[in-house]
Amino acid sequence: MALCGALSYAELGTHLTRSGGEYHFLSEIYHPLIGYLSGWVSLTVGFAAPVALAAMALGEYTGLYLGISPTIIALLVSVLVTAFHSVSLNTSSRVQNVTTAIKILLIVGFIGSGFIVTPQISAFDWSSSWKEEILVPAYAVSFVYVTFSYSGWNAASYIVEEIKNVQRNLPKALILGTLIVSVLYLLLNLVFLRQGSAEALSGQLEIGQIVAINMFGDFGGKMISLAIAVMLISSISAMIWTGPRVTQVMAEDHKLWSWFAIKTKNAIPLRAIWLQTFITILLILTGSFEQVLLYSGFVLQLFGALAVGAVFLIRKRGRYVEAFKSPFYPIPQIVFTLLSVWVLTYLLYNQPLETGFGMLNLAIGCLLYFANKFLYKTP
Repeated sequence: MALCGALSYAELGTHLTRSGGEYHFLSEIYHPLIGYLSGWVSLTVGFAAPVALAAMALGEYTGLYLGISPTIIALLVSVLVTAFHSVSLNTSSRVQNVTTAIKILLIVGFIGSGFIVTPQISAFDWSSSWKEEILVPAYAVSFVYVTFSYSGWNAASYIVEEIKNVQRNLPKALILGTLIVSVLYLLLNLVFLRQGSAEALSGQLEIGQIVAINMFGDFGGKMISLAIAVMLISSISAMIWTGPRVTQVMAEDHKLWSWFAIKTKNAIPLRAIWLQTFITILLILTGSFEQVLLYSGFVLQLFGALAVGAVFLIRKRGRYVEAFKSPFYPIPQIVFTLLSVWVLTYLLYNQPLETGFGMLNLAIGCLLYFANKFLYKTP
C-alpha cells in the first residue's frame, strides 16, 4: 500500500512543485476547502500524533531501565529533537542522516541476529487459513497500526521546495525509501514472530524488547531496548522536520494562521515547528497510545486516499506533462484506494468513538476555514 502511495505522490509532487504535501495537492486539484482541511489535520494530528506515538514508545522501551517515567522521557525527547531542528536546514539534514544511518545499521544487525539465534519458542502457526483472518474487522483495524509503522513514506513530498532537482530526486526518495523500509520491516517482523510466542507478544507495545530478552537474556534485552530507542529518534526527527512545513505553507495562504508563516533568517519555520511540538506534548499528556493512533488514523487515511485519487484527475485533465509518471497506472492508485476504503469502513464501524473525534476535528477545521474567509474577505 505504501509503495502504491509513493508512486502516486511522486507523480503529484513533480507536477505541483511546492512544499505542503496533501495540503497543496488537494487545494490545487480539488478545492481550497479540501486542501485546508488536510492542512488542518496535518497541523493538529497528522505529524504531532506520529511524533507522540514514537516518543511514547521510546519512553516505554527506556523508562524501566533508566528509572524515569516513560511520559517524562517522551516529553524530553520531543523537546530536544525540536530544538535541533530549530537551528538550520543543515543541522536538520545532519541530524536526520545520522539518526537514519544508525537506525538502519541497528535494524540490519537485529535481523541478522534473529536468524542466527535458534528460537526457543515461535509465534508461527500454519495450521489455520489466512483467508479467514483477513475477513474479520479486527484485521482491518490492525492494518491501521501497520500503516502507522510506515509513516513517512510520503514525507519527502512535504519538503519539495527544499529538494534539489526535484524531478529526479523526489521519486527516488519516495520509491526507493519505501522499498528499503518495506524489506527491512518485513524481515524485522519475521524475526519478531520467529523469536517470540503469540501469548508473549499479544497486546504489548515493546515487542522488540520482549523478543530481545528471548534472544539475548536480560542484559542483551536492555541493550537492544536502548538501541530501539535510538531508532525511534530517527522517526521523531523526520516528522518534526517535515510536518511544520505543511503548517507554514498553509499559513502563507490563510491569514488566520499568518503568524506561523514567518521563517527565521536560516529559512526555518520556527513558530510552526514549536506549534507542532506543543500539540505533541498535549497528545502525550492526555491520550493513550491506542486512542491517539486510531483517532488520527481515520482522518489521515481519508486524505491519503483523496490525494492518490487526485492522480486520476490530473491524468484526465492532460496537464503537467513534464513530470514523473507513475508506472503501471492505474493499478497502484486502484489498490491504494480500495485498501483505504476497506480500512475506513471498518474503522467507522468498529471504532465509532475515535472516528467520531476525527470527524469532529474536520468540522472544527471547516468552521475555521469559513471564519478565515469572513474575517479577511478572501475569495
